[in-house]
Amino acid sequence: MPTVEALLAFALASLILIAIPGPSVLFVIGRSLSLGRRGGLWSVLGNELGGLVPITAVALGVGSLVAESVALFTAVKLLGAAYLAWLGVQAIRRRRDGVGEATNDAPRTVSSATVLRQGFIVGATNPKTIVFFVAALPQFVDFHAGAVPLQMMVLGLVFTVIAFACDGLWALGAGSARAWFERSPRRLAAVRGTGGGMMIGLGGTLLFADNKA
Repeated sequence: MPTVEALLAFALASLILIAIPGPSVLFVIGRSLSLGRRGGLWSVLGNELGGLVPITAVALGVGSLVAESVALFTAVKLLGAAYLAWLGVQAIRRRRDGVGEATNDAPRTVSSATVLRQGFIVGATNPKTIVFFVAALPQFVDFHAGAVPLQMMVLGLVFTVIAFACDGLWALGAGSARAWFERSPRRLAAVRGTGGGMMIGLGGTLLFADNKA
């Protein structure tokens, strides 16, 4: 197990990093604007659970191979960016579902399981997460104490809990703002489209960003 000092230091470093709005926050806000508070929270949960994949990979030593392999790293980056863009396009296409005048067609809704799965995929394919944990986790591990993979997993879980709490607040805030837009069908469609646009923009940002810098 990591020392208490290492856990506290890592928790503080994680809180500072997570508090600064980044790709994860943009993802949560975009989903909350498109799906509301509940959808936003399910997206947060899925995203954090998906983040356990790169944490486990780093703990087992696989993360270093991905971070150092241009081909593997690029493949993960392309997959994550393409999926984010696809989610954005879907949000824009369905921005008018369930709003405006009643029709004979029931509005299409996205199930919690689907939203959870989508968030999981985004979290698992975020290349920045791999790079961060490859660089950060070893700094807080006591290699002389042994059980290094276990120490890394514990630190990763600490990061996940903090991220869930912080991103959850962003989801609640964005979801509350969306509630105001729901009073107007036109405003609601616009904010859903905005959320979709944010997802597409985030995908493009992750695609062209120099993640190894």
